[in-house]
Amino acid sequence: MKMSIISIASALLLSLAACTNEGSIDGTEKPSTPTPPAPTGPVATVYTTTGSGTQRLDASVAELLTTPNMAPTTIQIDPAQTYQTMDGFGFAITYSTCYNLMKMDPVERAAFLKKTYSTTEGYGVSYARISIGCCDFSSTEYSLCDEQGLEHFALHNDETQYVIPILKEILAINPDVKIIAAPWTCPKWMKVNNLDNLQPYDSWTDGHLNPAMRADYAKYFVLFVQAMKQQGIDIYAVSPQNEPLNHANCASLYMPWQEEAPFVMELAKAFNQNGIDTKIYVFDHNYNYDGNEDQNDYPVKVYDAMGGSFEGSELVVGAAYHDYGGSNTELTDIHNQAPDKELIFSESSIGTWNDGRNLSKRLIEDMKNVTLGTVNQWCKAVLVWNLMLDQNMGPNMDGGCQTCYGAVDISTDYKTLSYNSHYYVISHMSSVVRPGAVRIGTTQRSVSKSGVVYSAFQNADGSYALVILNASDEALTPTVSDGANHFQVAVPAQSVVSCKWN
Repeated sequence: MKMSIISIASALLLSLAACTNEGSIDGTEKPSTPTPPAPTGPVATVYTTTGSGTQRLDASVAELLTTPNMAPTTIQIDPAQTYQTMDGFGFAITYSTCYNLMKMDPVERAAFLKKTYSTTEGYGVSYARISIGCCDFSSTEYSLCDEQGLEHFALHNDETQYVIPILKEILAINPDVKIIAAPWTCPKWMKVNNLDNLQPYDSWTDGHLNPAMRADYAKYFVLFVQAMKQQGIDIYAVSPQNEPLNHANCASLYMPWQEEAPFVMELAKAFNQNGIDTKIYVFDHNYNYDGNEDQNDYPVKVYDAMGGSFEGSELVVGAAYHDYGGSNTELTDIHNQAPDKELIFSESSIGTWNDGRNLSKRLIEDMKNVTLGTVNQWCKAVLVWNLMLDQNMGPNMDGGCQTCYGAVDISTDYKTLSYNSHYYVISHMSSVVRPGAVRIGTTQRSVSKSGVVYSAFQNADGSYALVILNASDEALTPTVSDGANHFQVAVPAQSVVSCKWN
């Protein structure tokens, strides 16, 4: 048994060796990582990324020991203390992402997607977010039914020629990847200027959903889920509206909680009547509700307005959040008000405004706030924005984000990749925390150093995972213990370390 575990660990190190030599747009590469000496017993797999970039998801192993643990600095996991069950971690698969991926050499694209999504030869990324119709990283503004009447519903070229082919490649690598979808706008013929005079509103930006169109718009979602199903793609979840309090996006629809609640009831009924079990997450916007006091606690107000007895109510499972305003402490507040509802984190971006290509700055901040900061406050999934943009932050549309970077940026020759913080923080989580894992408790002995944050999990196969952020300027070597086994792990200053063991 010991030999088989060692063989698996050695194979893992060899299969991920290519992942440790990631180029940048300027063509530079980091040195290869020496293979550590083979251990003599069962091991923990360890991934390390440093803010300096000297280590980038470098894989190593730490030997598990069963001797008495006398270490003064110990992180003790506690499987008896359980929290939320995890659904996964991932990226948005926009038209722009797919455009760039499809410009790559097919062999190189396949290798990149395998490294990202494979559970056996990569990091096992397990979630994806797509738009229903256009988003600000589409080829143009469009809905899936621009001509009035649902008989005109059809998938657009962005879906059929870009997003769907890439999703099929991803699902061929990892069939268990979950997909959540959200619209940026309804068809323009469903819009009115406000709910007082109900005048038609012929604009991609802003406007309200005409209450008389709620049933038709719910059917629009049904047609989308069915159309994707015909392509072999299951839609795991939807949100009724991306950023419902954002008037100004290039494609948008204003949907305060007073308007989302009745539409969600219509949507849940339509799903139920058509045999669709796709989950519904309400809200899908910022922690601070864009400063609108009337919209504070938006998800809770939606839940209260709907009650619990409407048709399809079991499909309305929780709320989604973004981080472009406010603090992630709002997650705990909403959990405490609605502990029976789920929470997911569905969007964050890096760009020129937050020094998004500076790994030394962003790795620590994003690991603290985007991943560990949301997971430790009840989120069962974490998704960031574009998986891949080009080095000029595109392609994108006027009126959308002109200053966003991808989790990965690709050079204009579509060959050289530059990996940014969002790729690392998502991969650190997904590489050790599998869908179905349960977040569990921890106790500590002399590890209460400022800047050290961590989260522990038990995977469905019984293995344990621990992700550690060390934001301090001092390297640490804590011992990790599950009660039966323990191992020592090196956690460099300003780094992220992920561990997995049986």
